[in-house]
Amino acid sequence: MKNAMRSVVFGFKEILNWHTMYYVLISGLLVTAVWTGIGFYFWDGLMSLSSHIIGLVPFSMIRSNGAWMLSTFLWLQAVLLTFALVFAFFGNLILRRVSKEKYTYFSLIVAGLSAILWAVVWFFKGNYIYHQFLKLLTWLPFETIDKGIAFLIGFYLIYNAIVMTLLFVASIFSESIVVSVEKRHFDDKEVVRDHSFNVIGYTLKDTLIFAGISLLAFPLLFIPVLNIIVQVSLWIWLIKDTLTYDAASLSYETVNKEELKAHKAGIWYISLMTALFNFIPVLNLFGPYFGEIAMFHYMKSVQKQ
Repeated sequence: MKNAMRSVVFGFKEILNWHTMYYVLISGLLVTAVWTGIGFYFWDGLMSLSSHIIGLVPFSMIRSNGAWMLSTFLWLQAVLLTFALVFAFFGNLILRRVSKEKYTYFSLIVAGLSAILWAVVWFFKGNYIYHQFLKLLTWLPFETIDKGIAFLIGFYLIYNAIVMTLLFVASIFSESIVVSVEKRHFDDKEVVRDHSFNVIGYTLKDTLIFAGISLLAFPLLFIPVLNIIVQVSLWIWLIKDTLTYDAASLSYETVNKEELKAHKAGIWYISLMTALFNFIPVLNLFGPYFGEIAMFHYMKSVQKQ
């Protein structure tokens, strides 16, 4: 487990390297732009689908989950606003004190501290905020609530499509990213590729299973707390095999699936840390690349042992 923790720290450092940032920004912006365009074009259809799903859920559950969604959305806005205010008021001081090489790293630290700050506030006052939104939704007519929740569901579907596509893209470019990491940190041997191991097949299989289970488990997403557990579990299922077999095929001459099972605790831990990136928009662009690098480092570490 110590190897997995060290690999997570290593992954955080390496995603700020210029070579990794290049892939993150280019692929992230392109994938987001494509799915935003698709969502805009098919938005009416998405709203119709979302409204149909809402019609299958009891109103009390819709109202409760709507209050939870609005509370979460408010938390996210508070985090982003705090981040923006820090740079608005202290931007010049930050530029003078922080070097260009560390600017991205510093920005992520500020974003992380903002999230932690407001998470503490929500820990103590979240129940009060939730009940205030619950009162608001009690006063509003059902049609208004229906449209509001349908909008959030539409956004949720597009967002998951972005997450899935970014995982595919990161898997495709995993070898290019790992080569850079290998040269700088592992000079004992060249990056290898087990050509007989088809990672894409596992990614496609897990994506289909992810989509199917997501549809079946969709009513559970209307239950506060349980929806977070369900969503994290689904994301872990989606990314675990892809990250594991990408890293293994770049570390071993031949991938032994039975041998990988001996390291499942570390694999699940790194997959969990990767899935958590998806809870914060923009940072979710870094998630798949962080996972690829951290998992590769982990495989190299256990290989040495």
